[in-house]
Amino acid sequence: MHTLLDRPAFATKRGRLLELLRTRSFQEREVVLSSGLKSNFYIDCKQVSLDAEGAALIGELFHLVIDEVAPRAVGVGGLTMGADPLATATSVLSFQLGNPRAAFLVRKEPKGHGTNQWVESTKLPAGAPVVILEDVITTGASTLRAIERSRAAGLEVLCALALVDRLEGGREAVEAETPLTSLFTRRDFLPDQ
Repeated sequence: MHTLLDRPAFATKRGRLLELLRTRSFQEREVVLSSGLKSNFYIDCKQVSLDAEGAALIGELFHLVIDEVAPRAVGVGGLTMGADPLATATSVLSFQLGNPRAAFLVRKEPKGHGTNQWVESTKLPAGAPVVILEDVITTGASTLRAIERSRAAGLEVLCALALVDRLEGGREAVEAETPLTSLFTRRDFLPDQ
């Protein structure tokens, strides 16, 4: 059975994205993660997802993965702010390729006025099939919040898609709710761990 990695163009673009993440986003140093856990490495994906080349690569690779694992999806989004550039890049690329998927954003706090909504979108209809995007998965907490709030907004979550899985328990937590695909894992950055 062939996978996306068997496609030379996909593998080449994935390799270039990994190079960008390794040189611009990855740091071996002591940090405290958003989960409160301490780590000896950090991956700041915004250093690549907010870059023109990085955004283009992410949009294209995410679009191809979604076509493979969740072709029914009409929307892409996740918890602000890590997922915002991922959703925008993926949405723009999907439009350019003739299969538009709307971007949506899941707030960390409900809008304080007007509708008090958690999800900002172009009014995806109730039951719209969507994919939850994430930059880095550690415990899975932010991905799970995005899944929960998207479902509460009436969206059908087909799966989750991440740039990097740190392999620290988040995958299992997310997969208890929905399938998860990641482009990279901690082993792509720290092969001996």
